[in-house]
Amino acid sequence: QVQLVETGGGLVQAGDSPRLSCAASGLTFSTYVMGWFRQTPGNEREFVAAISPSGVNKYYADSGKGRFTISRDIAKNTVNLQMNSLKPEDTAVYYCAAVYRGSFHYTEVNEYDYWGQGTQVTVSS
Repeated sequence: QVQLVETGGGLVQAGDSPRLSCAASGLTFSTYVMGWFRQTPGNEREFVAAISPSGVNKYYADSGKGRFTISRDIAKNTVNLQMNSLKPEDTAVYYCAAVYRGSFHYTEVNEYDYWGQGTQVTVSS
């Protein structure tokens, strides 16, 4: 059974640089594209970043480009999202997602096979 568990959320100040982590189990991690999405109340879940199975290729939404960095540790089956210079508009529930042998350019929710339960990030001004 595939499980994705996000950690690292919470209440932070504007300008802070927290890191989210997602621990994956029940899958062959090195064959999955991993992604991060976020969602605010009343809005659709939106793409944040994705990383190829090897970790070489990465793709970012414009909202996080230059501020967010996605990485993966294949030995630990984890994918991370380093977020720098956070703004109040980054407040959202952040979700980890996985797709088997997908493309790191996948940005749509329905392109991903598995999802974590989400972790809340609240940025105060």
